[in-house]
Amino acid sequence: MFGTSPLISELIGFLGILIFVLLCILYTIKWVKYPQVVYSEFSNPVAGNFFGAFTVGILLLSSFISSYSQLLGQALWIVGTCLTLLLSYFMVSRLFKAKQDLLHAVPAMLIPVVATLNVPVTSVTMSFAWVHELNMLCFAIGGISALIFMTIIIARLIHYEPMAAAMAPSLLILIAPFEVGFLAYVDTTKSIDLVASILFYFGLFLFIVLFPKASHKSIPFGTAWWALSFPMAALSSASLKYALLATSGPLKVLSAFILILVTFFIAVIFIRTIKHLISGTLLRG
Repeated sequence: MFGTSPLISELIGFLGILIFVLLCILYTIKWVKYPQVVYSEFSNPVAGNFFGAFTVGILLLSSFISSYSQLLGQALWIVGTCLTLLLSYFMVSRLFKAKQDLLHAVPAMLIPVVATLNVPVTSVTMSFAWVHELNMLCFAIGGISALIFMTIIIARLIHYEPMAAAMAPSLLILIAPFEVGFLAYVDTTKSIDLVASILFYFGLFLFIVLFPKASHKSIPFGTAWWALSFPMAALSSASLKYALLATSGPLKVLSAFILILVTFFIAVIFIRTIKHLISGTLLRG
């Protein structure tokens, strides 16, 4: 839309594949050497939610890889979809097994269920006859679950003790259901209507409210800062799609501003991650 070279997105895509594969290898080594630690992380009511980022990563990579190998892209999408649904089922079902501590209701709780909204977003190149109904299933799971969890999380944030300062960047996860929901809805309906506009603009409003709190310079840098990247990328993708379909001048300006902001912050997070990783202080934040 802005006349930029597709080479930029391709380089970022291949860098994403490289980082994803590297993280998978390192975590597999951890799993083999310290299985009890991995099990403890997965069972943790807060940390366990971040395993949803793994399935989201597979879905997003499947969309990129499909432009080079449709067969490999489809295989990855099917694997990512199955893992996403299984994880969503497990995370939701365990909530009904015992009384839950409301202090565990944090924004990260949204990751496994919102992950299902990425299924219709990344299914554009999938030509299977059953894809539409599967998309409807995932859209229903992600949409309704997000509404329920959002109510619980916001009530907890307002009426109970605040989260630890180091977890503040995860507040931005609260915009993900609206922006990813917008993308899923528009990809399904192929149009911008009242529902799509409400999803996009409320997500934008939440971003304006939460971004200063989630990215304040007083927050110690750590892995929680990575939680800024996906919601901001979703907001940027949603704004670009909205501007493209609505053909509005102001929306194009807004989408360009958001894209620049997101690019800047992701670059800063990447550089600071490398710096803290080398110094050995990354996991202390």
